Amino acid sequence: MSTPFREAKFMPVDLDVRRQDGTVWLKSRVPLPRHDANLARALMGRAEEKGDQPALKFRAGDDWNAVSHAEFAGLVCAATQYLLDHEMTGKPLIVMAGNTLPAAVWTFACYASGAVHTPVGLAYGLAGGDYARLRHVIAKTGAAMIYADPHPALAAAVEACRTPGMALADFAAAAATEPTHKVDLSIAAREPRAVASYMLTSGSTGLPKVVPQTLAMIAAATAQGLASIGEAANWGGTMLDWLPWHHAAGASVLRATLLEGGTLHVDEGKPMPGLFDTTLRNLREISVAYFNNVPAGYAMLVDALDNDPVLRRTFFKDMRLMLYGGAGLPQAVYDRLQAHAVAETGMRIHMTTGYGMTETVTGCMVIHFPTTKVGIGLPAPGLEVKLVPHDARYEVRLRGPNVMAGYLDEPEKNAAAFDEEGYYRTGDLAVFHDEADPGQGLAFAGRLAEEFKLASGNWVYGGQLREQLLGALDGLVSDLVLADDNRPYLAMMAWPKPGVTLAQVADRVRAFNQHQRGAKVTRVMLLDVPPRVDAHELSDKGSINRRAVIDGRAADVARLFAEPAGEGVATL
Repeated sequence: MSTPFREAKFMPVDLDVRRQDGTVWLKSRVPLPRHDANLARALMGRAEEKGDQPALKFRAGDDWNAVSHAEFAGLVCAATQYLLDHEMTGKPLIVMAGNTLPAAVWTFACYASGAVHTPVGLAYGLAGGDYARLRHVIAKTGAAMIYADPHPALAAAVEACRTPGMALADFAAAAATEPTHKVDLSIAAREPRAVASYMLTSGSTGLPKVVPQTLAMIAAATAQGLASIGEAANWGGTMLDWLPWHHAAGASVLRATLLEGGTLHVDEGKPMPGLFDTTLRNLREISVAYFNNVPAGYAMLVDALDNDPVLRRTFFKDMRLMLYGGAGLPQAVYDRLQAHAVAETGMRIHMTTGYGMTETVTGCMVIHFPTTKVGIGLPAPGLEVKLVPHDARYEVRLRGPNVMAGYLDEPEKNAAAFDEEGYYRTGDLAVFHDEADPGQGLAFAGRLAEEFKLASGNWVYGGQLREQLLGALDGLVSDLVLADDNRPYLAMMAWPKPGVTLAQVADRVRAFNQHQRGAKVTRVMLLDVPPRVDAHELSDKGSINRRAVIDGRAADVARLFAEPAGEGVATL
């Protein structure tokens, strides 16, 4: 008999499936719950209920500084009055900040005042150079005001990019502003269909696109998450999360926790070598029912669990649900994680995924049923999924109350982004775990943008192959990049884990190749320089930008494809 899962309450699987000429349509019969699209009003109601209970906690040495729900709501009201005084209703406010108290307050103050919340990552200012991305966002949105966390480099970026007439947001002044009756009137006047936020895509293939998100979209996405996994995730309880709030997934965690009345401990760690130690320290102290990370973070977590009984005990003490996003989770990492769970608790822990993107506000497909298979799950309530045949796989298309109407001022891209039925073309590929039983969910099967053709004419299904290689190289590498279009053969660049040699990696890849159909890796190189955020090789969420790595490391790529092979390159 297989080891049971620890109890977690999920939405039932009640799937409507329609097929025609190879195309499959999926949607849940579970209705989208009623919800308040006026997010500021919902926040104020929850704050009145929770009062002095902590809403946000920020690490301060060995302790945590807490901000209560009542204090947070007071700051939001003050900042809302500040924005109203500066006539910001309908105008974009750029927030260039980390996961800080001002960033959280500006978010809800925008929802309350009607200013358009426009968050950007710290890398937009810290990268230096010509600040191309920051200039692009300012010009594209016509931002009227900008806030930046206190930092000399960010101040320099603002000074270099600020346009005539653009105001500087002063958080201290905003927090000290006395709210008037105009705040309540402003909150009551909010229109759900009005644009509440300009969110930015990752910009992995160029400058980021701007996604207008309405209050109705954001509220629907929040309701979808709560309906699907809310009881299991317990956003109304103790949370610990690192995901950046200027990205879709991190913003959803912040909103859900505050709107549900939970306590969010802000984790300053990241799923990168060295920086993940901060997350591990926090996990040794704080037991949570729900943990959220990207596959690279889980890979580092299982490495740490191997040798840290204290971490294993606190991590699994209350754990009911673990979520991964950003890419597929290697099966080997999943298996090791569950082995630790069973050793500590005698039970397995449910694992889910949040498949989604900026264009859908956040995750909108989830695994909300017991399974041992890695996948992207099934649609949340209100979402319609259209699967269009693409070789032996399906192209994923989405439609629903959380899906954008189009990018800001991008008519050509918008024309290509939607099909004739209004479904958004994600560019992602998926397969059913069991074609005869769709209720078992979908598995990620690659991205069209990551598929490329070798000089021989053979296609490389880059996303799918990368996930398979990461599974095969579990314990040896932290991440990898496949190269490249129009080359005579397929090659791989990888970041090794400490103490791992090129020979070890090459041997593992040779073994992988023996069972591989299609394109096989012919050359392998290990990279000693970590992926760089300022070169856009690494997103704030820890995912690798393949194109940026290849284009930015021309000397390494030249050695990889040299004849004969360059120094530090293994030929298989």
